[in-house]
Amino acid sequence: MTADEIRLYLDEDAQRTDLIKALRARHIDVLTASEAGLLATPDSAQLDYATQNGRVIFSFNRGDFFRLHTEWLAAGQQHAGIVVSDQLATNVVARRLLRLIDGKPAGDMKNWLEFLSNWR
Repeated sequence: MTADEIRLYLDEDAQRTDLIKALRARHIDVLTASEAGLLATPDSAQLDYATQNGRVIFSFNRGDFFRLHTEWLAAGQQHAGIVVSDQLATNVVARRLLRLIDGKPAGDMKNWLEFLSNWR
């Protein structure tokens, strides 16, 4: 792991056990909402937690995080980055996340909303 490698925070919707195992097997720094003690916490609090901890949040909740991204930027709030995806097979999600992490430094994710579909 490099100093500017994306560190992930998986919200409650995205914390699939097999996805977490696949990412960690490839030495990706992953933290889940469950591990952070934030289950059933509003999306805005999840994004705030991820940002305070320098983590890019990953979620299948595209609509809410698109809205939050827009609201935060309009209010001048910064975030560490948001990645959203459709519900896809775990191996597809893992492969795309690995491509993203390999292809984009964490610094480029600041205040950025990334659609995982761009990383096919």
